Amino acid sequence: MASESKIQREVPADGADELLLAGVNDAHLKTLSKLADLRVILRRDKLILSGPQEAVERSVPVARRMVRLARLQRGFSSADVERFFVEAQREPVDAERELHEDEGVALPGARKVIRPKSAGQRAYLNAMKDNDIVVGIGPAGTGKTYLAVVMAVDALVRKRVRRIILTRPAVEAGEALGFLPGDIREKVDPYLRPLYDALEDMLPPDRVRKAIEEHAIEIAPLAYMRGRTLSDAFLILDEAQNATTAQMKMFLTRLGLNSRTVITGDKTQIDLANKAESGLLEIESILKSVDGIEFTYLDEADVVRHRLVKDIIRAYARSSEDEQGGDR
Repeated sequence: MASESKIQREVPADGADELLLAGVNDAHLKTLSKLADLRVILRRDKLILSGPQEAVERSVPVARRMVRLARLQRGFSSADVERFFVEAQREPVDAERELHEDEGVALPGARKVIRPKSAGQRAYLNAMKDNDIVVGIGPAGTGKTYLAVVMAVDALVRKRVRRIILTRPAVEAGEALGFLPGDIREKVDPYLRPLYDALEDMLPPDRVRKAIEEHAIEIAPLAYMRGRTLSDAFLILDEAQNATTAQMKMFLTRLGLNSRTVITGDKTQIDLANKAESGLLEIESILKSVDGIEFTYLDEADVVRHRLVKDIIRAYARSSEDEQGGDR
């Protein structure tokens, strides 16, 4: 059988920052070369791809995306190049839409502009802009909580809401928390620390402290939401896979006038003794048809942590599949 024909394509790179485009020690070019099994070189103002025709053709959209970002002085990593490649295989890249959506969220007074790093994250951000209740489901590292906090802070600083309510179920302590040392704040803080971390990555710590003191930002365990009506608020329920069905119904019915809710969770990390009692699983099956509630799904292609996180997620997924296969 004749070997596949080889071709060469040139992607114009004039105006692009060469270091941003190629990466340190050509790391970005090497990543694309390894992923597609072709030769990638940057020569003057052209990105040259050469190799099997199919590999070259499917890599051209990735190269163009890299060039666009480098022209806009937007840095990206080798992990981003891998995401670009995966996304390009799933669906054609709409360049105009991509540039518009990648403008991100510029928080007034914040340290930086927060931009989506994958197609899944863009869809998630758009869902939060367009719906009163959004459920974001996906594995660790996909930015579910972080992006929800971004949207909440944006709504607060632009005075679209008067306060942010961030909550999590404290499953490990059975919501009693009595055996932990310290006052109530010291008891619950370990469970809520990731929410503080997200806030402090967007706003100066003193500004976060002041907002908490003035009750513009409230961070509390899910059990403390009972009996309240939360109006003019942006509510986030994090780690929702560990909320029971009763807790989930309680939380959803707290929503008051001019309020929005984002629920985040990972169905593979349910810590409840009886996994079937997860409120996240229940709402996925009964609320999908409710107008104004949007479910968005992120996967390993949207992971923005260390590159090994993606490999770890894949390994656990394979292990779970093997166990299920053995049970049959």
